[in-house]
Amino acid sequence: MIAVHHRTASVDDHRIFYREAGPPEAPTVLLLHGYPTSSHMFRLLIPELADRYHVIAPDHLGFGRSDAPPADEFDYSFEALSTITDGLLDELGVRDFAIYVQDYGAPIGWRLALRHPNRITAIISQSGNAYEAGFVPSFWAPIWAYAADPGPANETALRSALELDAIRWQYLHGVPDPGLISPDTWLHDHALLQRPGNDAIQLRLFRDYTTNVELYPRVQEYFRTSQVPLLAVWGANDEIFGPEGARAFAADLPDAEIHLLDAGHFALESDLDTVAGYIRGFLGRVTTAAGSSAAITG
Repeated sequence: MIAVHHRTASVDDHRIFYREAGPPEAPTVLLLHGYPTSSHMFRLLIPELADRYHVIAPDHLGFGRSDAPPADEFDYSFEALSTITDGLLDELGVRDFAIYVQDYGAPIGWRLALRHPNRITAIISQSGNAYEAGFVPSFWAPIWAYAADPGPANETALRSALELDAIRWQYLHGVPDPGLISPDTWLHDHALLQRPGNDAIQLRLFRDYTTNVELYPRVQEYFRTSQVPLLAVWGANDEIFGPEGARAFAADLPDAEIHLLDAGHFALESDLDTVAGYIRGFLGRVTTAAGSSAAITG
């Protein structure tokens, strides 16, 4: 049985919760979760990787079991969340690492890569978007509307995304056999989003999402310059980040390994064995089996 530790660290006076497993001397894999979840989404994947790798999965500030300072006391943005993650890595003494990015984890991971291109050994993207082609218009229209005009009408439309039905939909859409998905997933996420003041945090991040799109040209240039090894393993039925978002990586990374699964947004919940198999094969080809890994210079 793989031992998974549940720990906290202080970063800029904020308590950050993270899960950690695997030999500290092994190549590090940083797992970055999306909305509306937390490191809980990696609870099953971590043991699949930790026999070979040092695995770290934090809860972003405002999510999961990490601190969630009120939105009027902390300026929530994807830039700020990436700074907190960067600080956690420094606190843990992690230098070179591969990143697994999903949903919100992608813009956080891209900022880490732009800051430290020579420290990123590999990228795994599971519905972690870096191209406008990946956006499914019907899902994103209310987010763009709110970012352009955060008035009461547009805010009301977005608040529905915080409700239980919307979170359940994120887990079940595009899954051929919904019975495979544990209700614990959406109940867990919904409960943590109900912390007092968390709605204001999430609305702040919804509004900030346009800054991620503005960053895409720099991210794509990083891909072209570094030719960082990248695996995209994506739900072909994802109605948030569509499969074109996975295929788009090949334009800048011709050697990218791209796999589309018969799954939705949270492919780990329905296709864990397949995703883990692709990851283990990919990382085995691009990292060393013991200790250090060769970072990509950029």
